[in-house]
Amino acid sequence: MSAAFALEKQVAVSAVLRACQLTSAVFKNLVTKETVTKKDKSPVTVADYAAQAVINTIITAAFPKDPIVGEEDASDLRSPTSDDAALLRERVTTLANDVLTPPPSEEERAEWGLGFGRTTTELLAAIDRGNYAGGRTGRMWALDPIDGTKGFLRGGQYAVCLALLVDSVVQVGVMGCPNLPVDPSNPSGETGCLFVAVRGQGAQQRPFSSFQSTTLRIPPSPSLSDVQFLESVEAAHSSHGFNARVASTLGVTAQPNRMDSQAKYCSLSRGAGNVYLRMPTGQGYREKIWDHASGSLLVEEAGGIVSDSLGRPLDFGLGRTLGENFGVVAAGKDIHSKIIEAIQAVKAEESEKLTSGL
Repeated sequence: MSAAFALEKQVAVSAVLRACQLTSAVFKNLVTKETVTKKDKSPVTVADYAAQAVINTIITAAFPKDPIVGEEDASDLRSPTSDDAALLRERVTTLANDVLTPPPSEEERAEWGLGFGRTTTELLAAIDRGNYAGGRTGRMWALDPIDGTKGFLRGGQYAVCLALLVDSVVQVGVMGCPNLPVDPSNPSGETGCLFVAVRGQGAQQRPFSSFQSTTLRIPPSPSLSDVQFLESVEAAHSSHGFNARVASTLGVTAQPNRMDSQAKYCSLSRGAGNVYLRMPTGQGYREKIWDHASGSLLVEEAGGIVSDSLGRPLDFGLGRTLGENFGVVAAGKDIHSKIIEAIQAVKAEESEKLTSGL
């Protein structure tokens, strides 16, 4: 009897690996004019669009009835009067077809939409397949074609992230990290890692260069003073100051490891860091489901716990965001509750200062 979600896992692995091939090729040839700016001022590259086009094309071919919640849409590419949009459309089409047209490998199937190219119109439609609003019931995929765009642009960490949710529960998570060292103890060695998790079936890592997988288990946490926090590089994405106060409350003296993207979940799952703490810098911010779906399952299947800052499970059934979940805390089971207690202590101190006018 085949394992649950075996086909979905195969398709997701194929889609993510082909998208990672694309993003790596773009980085090697990136030029400034291929970068546009979204309304929230975060950079979006031609690789975001092309990677989403590739993954959505493969998912749609394999599972035509499944909706997709994707980060990007093709509105900026559709401008009929913009020379920049015309250039982007041309580049997206070329890049996407470069990785869609090679014939299926032994691990892939032709019915996944592989082995032939698509028109620009078809690829723009594929990008816009990611406009699903999300919801509580049914199947849906959550996609971030490049999580950590600024990391991608600077040659740092980024991840191609894809997850399958059924009735708002993450069942399959696949992440490709082209710049993450295969061996965390050898940062100058081979890079390019694929992380795969299926609910109830554990978490694995394999290098891009082979099919040999390693089972991931979060090791016991060190003494509190040696606990290492995993944080975002960008202070605008997560409050470094709040994290520092939590670390101080716990007696942590180790310096945090800062990297972009869900690569932090990947690092945590293999013991390269002990706590991923992400506290928004503003009360109005809502986390997007594609930023946490695949990573949260990976950590859970590696033996950890992922919650919001109050210890509540992340709720993926409220649409495209995590709704009222505030903050994200991921850690091993032996330390997670201590992190939550420290967060609440720091919040109480902040509240007292505000009340007293200090």
